[in-house]
Amino acid sequence: MKWSHAFSTCALLATLLPPSATAAGHDVVIYGGTASGAAAAIQAARMGKSVIIIEPSRHIGGLTSGGLGWTDSGNKAVIGGISREFYQRVKQHYDAPAAWTHQKPEQNKQYRPKDDAMWTFEPKVAETILRTMLAEHKVEYVLGERLDRTPRKGVQLEGKRIVSFRTESGKTYTGKVFIDATYEGDLLATAGVTYATGRESNSQYDETMNGVARKWQRHSHYFYKPVDPYIKPGDPSSGLIFGIEKSLPADGEADHRLQAYCYRMCLTNVPENRVPFEKPTGYDESRYELLFRGFESGDHRFPLSIGPVPNGKSDTNNNGAFSTDYIGQNFRYPEASYAEREAILKDHLTYQQGLMWSLANHPRVPEAIRKRTQEWGHAKDEFVDTNHWSHQIYVREARRMVGGYVQTERDCRRLRDTPKSVGMGSYNMDSHNCTRYVTPEGHVQNEGDVQESPGGPYRISYDAIVPKPGECPNLLVPVCVSSSHIAYGSIRMEPVFMILGQSAATAAALAIDAGVAVQDVKYDTLRDRLLKDKQVLEYAAPPKLGAIDIQKLKGIVVDDEDAACTGFHARSSAMGPYVGRGYRHDAAENRGQQKATYTPNLPTAGKYEIRLCYSPNGNRASNVPVTVIHADGEDKITVNQRKVPPIDKTWLSLGTYRFESGKKGAVVISNTGVNGHVIIDALQFIPVQD
Repeated sequence: MKWSHAFSTCALLATLLPPSATAAGHDVVIYGGTASGAAAAIQAARMGKSVIIIEPSRHIGGLTSGGLGWTDSGNKAVIGGISREFYQRVKQHYDAPAAWTHQKPEQNKQYRPKDDAMWTFEPKVAETILRTMLAEHKVEYVLGERLDRTPRKGVQLEGKRIVSFRTESGKTYTGKVFIDATYEGDLLATAGVTYATGRESNSQYDETMNGVARKWQRHSHYFYKPVDPYIKPGDPSSGLIFGIEKSLPADGEADHRLQAYCYRMCLTNVPENRVPFEKPTGYDESRYELLFRGFESGDHRFPLSIGPVPNGKSDTNNNGAFSTDYIGQNFRYPEASYAEREAILKDHLTYQQGLMWSLANHPRVPEAIRKRTQEWGHAKDEFVDTNHWSHQIYVREARRMVGGYVQTERDCRRLRDTPKSVGMGSYNMDSHNCTRYVTPEGHVQNEGDVQESPGGPYRISYDAIVPKPGECPNLLVPVCVSSSHIAYGSIRMEPVFMILGQSAATAAALAIDAGVAVQDVKYDTLRDRLLKDKQVLEYAAPPKLGAIDIQKLKGIVVDDEDAACTGFHARSSAMGPYVGRGYRHDAAENRGQQKATYTPNLPTAGKYEIRLCYSPNGNRASNVPVTVIHADGEDKITVNQRKVPPIDKTWLSLGTYRFESGKKGAVVISNTGVNGHVIIDALQFIPVQD
């Protein structure tokens, strides 16, 4: 993990000057036409300020219009203000019959006529809505202009206050307050604001999930079966396959690594709108050796997550051990020059193009996977100016400002009282894998995947979107917020970026009106205006059923971690109740092939009541087959995991049975013939007196 001040001369200029009332140009200058930047511009205009957006690309909306059409929304109740307005506009668009060109609305499960908002959408629709909202507020935006990042040249400072910045074409943009709404944080860095890259150690902010994260591999994005890491299998002297590192620091230690990037693809299975996957120029078969070996190990999971969006299209994302995430190839990106970034982006694009061609055509890919991939292709009517590939790579994290308040895991879990709320997050603390390494057993494994629920909505502090006191007094940062790596994994969702963009612009307008630094905006005044504009700053969530301490349970307890499993590799703690660290599930895959066998070590012979713990949900199976093997034979039971367990909303009794002492009995749970996800958690064997 690296901290940086962009250049030392700023540290010598200690004078904090309020925004000049006579400054030429605009009141608010926004660098970055992401959805956050668009929300900020709309709010600034609503507050009567002149505003302009400078966007390096040729598009408005960033990832919202760049393929991320399956919104990672978390708790939708805390999405308010302009952010919710956008999703309400999405719903209004799809309310019109003419919007459904390749699909009927009733064929799309995410379209619900009675809802006020809609959370899935086509990329072109998202950009049209954002541009329309900007036009309604007469917001000026300039496309294709990139900040000159040359120290002491690209940003003109007066003391530590930004007066203006210039682009590479030589244009200069002057303002009173500036907002950096980019994913990279280029303006904040060039202005000399302190920032971090990489992963902090757990000890730095008293966290448990930061830094190197082998032990947090509890989801499905890792190698289920042993895969040899060497170019010549079994021969370490032959060298490692591309993309594997020899060693890593200890778990919880800081490092320079970032969660992987990818392009979110808008694919379709509608033949008349489908463009087949092409083999890219520069295709390098060796880049996909781990993909092939993974299949050859017997892991036949489909390596794509296809989230349906309207009109037979998808938001396609990473899934499994080897997929669209180009693991370990983005570490230089945040600090890289523009030329270096372009090379990194080209490499990512070639990799992902080659991946899709391989999945559809390569003979080492199982036939079933090839056929399934061939059903899909790029949507012909999306990203028409970039050969149907997104104009925006998924920068899951780059720079993170170190501001007056650093959001951490403790804020996400509500273990401390987060001050000055300007919005709320609620999504999982979600880090994609950062690298690959060789295990002590001599196999390749992924590292860095963390997906842990915060347990409900949490506050985001105003002091996390402004520089620390003593640094730039007229800059706000709603995207590269002041946050640890793992907390950023939850904050980094597009609805939240829009929420924080609106809050940043509100504060900018108040700072201009009061003639003060952004750090000195009165929070009570800011809070009143945010609430007036329908932002959600607090949320009284009902208590959540969470982790149960196994040591406090009576009887003999066998947790899922102690069960003998074939399959059931996916791990989660997203929904309570659960015993210990979480539970496992079958990921709704490989029906009839996944089985968990619980074998208790009973101290005495006799009768025992067996209780099963599971977290209920509507996506669970209502027909989970359970077999109890006991001293008098076998009993087969069907469990409905959609229903809340009747005992303390946690346990379901499977009945009372006679067992011999020791390891003579068992309970077997499988996913044969089920109609949803199967959850396996703890079993409790409670002695029953005759």
